[in-house]
Amino acid sequence: MKKFITILIFVALFSKSYSYDFSRVDSLVNSAISQKYFPGAALIVANNQDILYEKYYGSFTYDSDSRPVDQNSLFDLASVTKVTATTPAIMLLHDKGLIDIDEFVWKYFPDFKMNGKEYITVKNLLLHNSGLPAWIPFYKTCKNKENVFDTICTLTPKFTPGSGFLYSDLNFIMLGFLVEKITGFTLDAYCNENLFKPLGMKSTTYCPDYNLKPYCLPTEFDNNWRLRQLQGEVHDEAASLLGGVSGNAGLFSGAHDLAFFMRMLLNEGKYYNPYTRGLKEEQMFKPETVRLFTQKFLTMNYDNTRAFGWDTKQPPVGRFRSQCGESISENCFGHTGYTGTSVWCDKERGIIVIFLTNRVYPSRNNEGIKNVRPDLHNLIFNILTN
Repeated sequence: MKKFITILIFVALFSKSYSYDFSRVDSLVNSAISQKYFPGAALIVANNQDILYEKYYGSFTYDSDSRPVDQNSLFDLASVTKVTATTPAIMLLHDKGLIDIDEFVWKYFPDFKMNGKEYITVKNLLLHNSGLPAWIPFYKTCKNKENVFDTICTLTPKFTPGSGFLYSDLNFIMLGFLVEKITGFTLDAYCNENLFKPLGMKSTTYCPDYNLKPYCLPTEFDNNWRLRQLQGEVHDEAASLLGGVSGNAGLFSGAHDLAFFMRMLLNEGKYYNPYTRGLKEEQMFKPETVRLFTQKFLTMNYDNTRAFGWDTKQPPVGRFRSQCGESISENCFGHTGYTGTSVWCDKERGIIVIFLTNRVYPSRNNEGIKNVRPDLHNLIFNILTN
């Protein structure tokens, strides 16, 4: 009898999961492809247990014979790396008592203590309020990792740390260095062993090997520095200079792997270990750590929309609307990537949206996705709540 009831519950959940009409979402994405906002995309909508909708659109390029996007396709996550590798690595170190996010960065890197950076904390790096510049063309002056680190150490903050917001890749490059300094492992090795493998994220990797490259959607033809079409090679110049492994970018992944990761966070650190018999439930992070890192950090000094590493719902920026849309609840967290990737979680409704594209193919100049993403999220949340 107990087994019969379990089967009925499963059937009920399965039926409910696929009872929504996502045809308008499909039309929106296919219209964006026809307008050449991006050639291909992957979409997964999920809750804390199931995938509610999964769809793959378009192809790797706009060519008629191009490979179609499917569940095996891998995307250059760009800045989504910040929250799927670097931020959770910091969370692990926090849980183990190996890092103090209120500590000054120079306590870990003495050379960092110069030119007004002595008051920058790990927390400032996570919140993007350190005052470090948004971006530097390291590839013009640096040859290796040591040069990049030395260059950052010589910089002067653009404002007093903690007094304002400036989204900066340099913050997360430093956090990546910090993970390596504390653990003694490279960032990719530490994340692979402690995050990706336990969660069953088998396709998530820095520096895809020869066998994986054909599954990676191409990004831009780099006619500025590398002078070649990029495919299975990180798009971000700083991450490329760092050997493809950086705290700000470099990770490649697919929609399914990201669903495993986001579901674990939605479940406050709980996940099922795929390598144990009987689907044993385990805890990746302490629940209080997940709550600490995924809630908007309230500050008295300026109007902040950031959590630790993550973004939250924000007002329009310039001519573009908030990329998570207007229908998502205030109790949410997410992030976007420059190449056209995004992950968002509405904690109040228990809904995850993963939308991956290669909008920088063949050029980064196309920003049409910024008009598509808000409508996509609004449609999805309206479908699921109405």
